[in-house]
Amino acid sequence: MDEEPAGGQLANNILYFARALREAGLPVGPGAVLDALAAVEAAGIGDRADFYATLHAVFVKKHEHSALFDQAFRIFWKRKGFLEKLIAMMSPRADPARQKKQKAEPGATRIAEALFKTPPDEDKAAPSLDIDARFTMSAAEILQTKDFAQMSAAEIARARELIARLALPRDAVKTRRHVAAHGGRIDPRRSFRATLRSGGAIIDLAFRAPAVRHPPIVALCDISGSMSEYTRLFLHFLHALGEKRRVTTFLFGTRLTNVTRALRARDVDEALALCSAQVKDWAGGTRIASSLHRFNREWSRRVLGQGAIVVLFTDGLERDGVEDLGLEMERLRKSCRRLIWLNPLLRYGEFEAKALGIRAMLPFVDEFRPIHNLAAMADLCRALSKDSAAADPKAWLKRSA
Repeated sequence: MDEEPAGGQLANNILYFARALREAGLPVGPGAVLDALAAVEAAGIGDRADFYATLHAVFVKKHEHSALFDQAFRIFWKRKGFLEKLIAMMSPRADPARQKKQKAEPGATRIAEALFKTPPDEDKAAPSLDIDARFTMSAAEILQTKDFAQMSAAEIARARELIARLALPRDAVKTRRHVAAHGGRIDPRRSFRATLRSGGAIIDLAFRAPAVRHPPIVALCDISGSMSEYTRLFLHFLHALGEKRRVTTFLFGTRLTNVTRALRARDVDEALALCSAQVKDWAGGTRIASSLHRFNREWSRRVLGQGAIVVLFTDGLERDGVEDLGLEMERLRKSCRRLIWLNPLLRYGEFEAKALGIRAMLPFVDEFRPIHNLAAMADLCRALSKDSAAADPKAWLKRSA
């Protein structure tokens, strides 16, 4: 039997790799596979980095897909020397194998499921199992406490459905403005006006009560590389909240971007796609101080009226401008009614507020909460409703002193 051509081996592996990407949630079709094969042949691949860049340019169409592609590439071409041997069959310029051990990143579980998924055997009957489930947790209970970064593609889809059904906060407050009501205090002006229309013979009392409204919510969300997995699901929460509340959303990494109009799209997937197209620095670096400075200078007076609540979604790991971070946080706190800081790092039991950026921000925060699973989101809804005890940020400063 003749040996299979080198190009055929590489083509088959690229095809299997594309199928794995599609299972992981990337929109990869047959046309993209053909484009990838043509690009690999035309690019003159010389090493692993060139091969990665070529496939990334073809298969990745959105910023949020970069992390999934990176994990899939590392796992699929994991065997030492395997990729280099395939490249060597096409190009004599292939360098020796150079592999570095990479730390597991968010999304690895989803990618592993897609890569090692086995097709179901319809002819083989499933074994009968009798399991005593009295001491086991249900799938819903496990999903409530599972970290967003460790969820599979199916679990993330289920989490999105549960986020859309979360109980919205009961945060209505009374204002000084009054409206007509069936009970409450007597409204003399409306009562006299109604009496004049009837000639003064009958006094028809009118009543008024304080108007009730929901305070606006302003979300400032970090989209740096360490936060992107959590921010994506938190945007699902903000989209569901925006259907019933006035929500203004800003994303920041190295710059500040207002995505409020994009999140108003009726379909949540369309809304996130618009956000991704509008933001240029997704999964990049982070500059918290400069982003807050721009918000305080250009947006705070426009969106922080009527007792607005600010939800700050970041890990607080600031590298530049730590000396200005405290000043910007103080100004932000004085401009809103409440400032709630959501930090995914609180999912770690050994977390301590030792980073300079975190210590600069904590004194100006009303509440300091985790946001890494569905249970934490439900707690946030209760916090916005004032139904739960406030997470005092000063306790973290004392604990880490």
